[in-house]
Amino acid sequence: MPHDSCHDTEEAFTGEDPAYRRALWAVIAINATMFIVEITAGFTSRSQALQADALDFLGDSMTYALSLFVIARPPIWRTNAALFKGVSLAALGLWVLASTIWRVFLDEVPEPLTMGIVGLLALAANLLSVLLLLRFRDGDANVQSVWLCSRNDAIGNIAVVIAASGVFAAQAAWPDLLVATIMASLFLTSSVRIIRRSIGERNALKAL
Repeated sequence: MPHDSCHDTEEAFTGEDPAYRRALWAVIAINATMFIVEITAGFTSRSQALQADALDFLGDSMTYALSLFVIARPPIWRTNAALFKGVSLAALGLWVLASTIWRVFLDEVPEPLTMGIVGLLALAANLLSVLLLLRFRDGDANVQSVWLCSRNDAIGNIAVVIAASGVFAAQAAWPDLLVATIMASLFLTSSVRIIRRSIGERNALKAL
């Protein structure tokens, strides 16, 4: 069972629990499936927010697989994996931000019905992932990065549904672009948190 987050980093839950591994495998399958669904819907509906969320599903699938790989390996492996995930999340945030700025200059209004339906489906998928990982939300940087990614995804899906309503009401693209920008900011904020914790754990290991 994971330790309380108030405990020292050395005592933090590292993922060495069969129940955690099973939960992580289930979440990987959910994310991989939703990437295919959302990237298809994102292009057909011309929604930047859906495309950003789809890429997040893909990134999560790969980084969760990395999390599984480093469980039970030396602490430095887990710390480096978390650092890699933090940097990857920052790159994703910057890409979404840049592509959103580019879309500002295009005269394309997303299709709100597809956005809303797929956004609700993605929200259900991410809420299931959050429930599967809820008991494991406290742990080392590697474990915590998995929880933060799942939590961010659920928040992002709620924003996509709101954006779909905004596009429908305004008959304009700006709600979609606004949500994509907010999602990019959330990615960048979480990446900073993950990177800081992983660097702190890395320095602690070097001091031993």
